Amino acid sequence: MFQPAGSLFDIIVRTVLVYLALLIGLRLAGKREIGQMTVFDLVVLLLLANAVQNAMVGPDTSLTGGVVAAFVLLAVNAAVAQLRLRWPGLRRWVEGTPTLLVLRGEVIPEHLRREGLDLETLEAALREHGLADITQVDMAVLEVDGTISVVPVGGEMRRMKKPTRLLKH
Repeated sequence: MFQPAGSLFDIIVRTVLVYLALLIGLRLAGKREIGQMTVFDLVVLLLLANAVQNAMVGPDTSLTGGVVAAFVLLAVNAAVAQLRLRWPGLRRWVEGTPTLLVLRGEVIPEHLRREGLDLETLEAALREHGLADITQVDMAVLEVDGTISVVPVGGEMRRMKKPTRLLKH
């Protein structure tokens, strides 16, 4: 049930490395909210959790090993959260930056492609804002949290109350 300290140090190092690898991988996966996850996204998330469990604790199946890995994950996550508040560059890297999708009624196709969005998804988001046509949009922005903010022509920015499905197609 309990393991020697040398093994615990290995678990700590492995867990930190897995955390960083997942952070990079999920950051590269794009912007979306948890509420926007499809069943396929959930399956991938569950399989990721299972895949990295052995990478974190190795052959250690003890209660101590599992608890140490869990506490290390929580501690590293708390440290990253604090560091991103102090260093704007880290915050931009961890959270990303907003992406301009529409400017003065003109769609920016390369930004849509880069974010894995299609025109139909953007148009659906605009309809949720009560806008029937792209020409009614002064600016539309994909925020870092996966929502789309819209400034209608002659209006103020409105943020969607209910998130739009912004999934890579």
